[in-house]
Amino acid sequence: MIHSSSTAELADDLATASAPRKRSFWRALLAGPSGLIGLVIVAVLIFAALTAPVIAPYDPLRMAAGPRLDAPSTNYLMGTDDFGRDVLSRIIYGARLTLQIGVIAVGISLSCGLLLGLVAGYSSGWTERVLMRLVDVLFSFTEIVIALACLAIFGVGLTNAMIAIGIASIPFYARVTHSVVLVEKGKPYFEAAVAAGAGHLRLIFLHLLPNVVPTLIVIGTLGVSTAILAAAGLSFLGLGAQPPQPEWGFMLSSSRDLISRAPWMMIFPGLAIATTVLGFNLLGDGIREALDPRQTDR
Repeated sequence: MIHSSSTAELADDLATASAPRKRSFWRALLAGPSGLIGLVIVAVLIFAALTAPVIAPYDPLRMAAGPRLDAPSTNYLMGTDDFGRDVLSRIIYGARLTLQIGVIAVGISLSCGLLLGLVAGYSSGWTERVLMRLVDVLFSFTEIVIALACLAIFGVGLTNAMIAIGIASIPFYARVTHSVVLVEKGKPYFEAAVAAGAGHLRLIFLHLLPNVVPTLIVIGTLGVSTAILAAAGLSFLGLGAQPPQPEWGFMLSSSRDLISRAPWMMIFPGLAIATTVLGFNLLGDGIREALDPRQTDR
């Protein structure tokens, strides 16, 4: 008769053997144009955020750094705004806020959604029904409605906007996690681990969580672009970033009355938002392809 410890080890070997041998993650990510282009765009954004004090030609908050509404030139590559601030410097510093928005908002929604989905999917019974019905109620509202409700409670501001966007996306991540957990619970390796007498923590952290994380990495990367767009939209409405913060959505909002006189004030922040969103979407697609079990070596 096989002892339970030996059977548990056998179940672990079965779980490992059931996952096909993938190509090197980085090699697979860089093999396709989506992953490569997305990685380059995100890397440039991170570089700009980390080195903003070095590469920005002017202080982004300094008024009268140049003539008011000066068109792009060799001195001011992206022109100046109505206060004489350098648009390029504000966009470079805005990369910091953009990354902060994406990381914090997705971090809140992903961690809370992962916890709810894991608990609901693993526990079953009344716990699953209560938690998932609560998620379904929240999921029936659009994310922007939940975010606006949170801002009505917390007040306006960039920090509150990030928290609101994170809370609004929790139901989505919880639903995805719950679905993946239910799929994994029905697989032979998990049933073997249960039959071997594996404890709850072992089942959750050794068997379920490693199989949930790859899916959440993909949707989390795509979720960053959604969070950036949502924050830009809230800032455009005056509910997110407040003056004089160099946030791209707020820069769009403050320049809308000057589009005919100084179109560069809207063009460059808009391009920055569009390029960043495109970069994270392409990176998410590249990660999905790299983690696809069908992308394997023979």
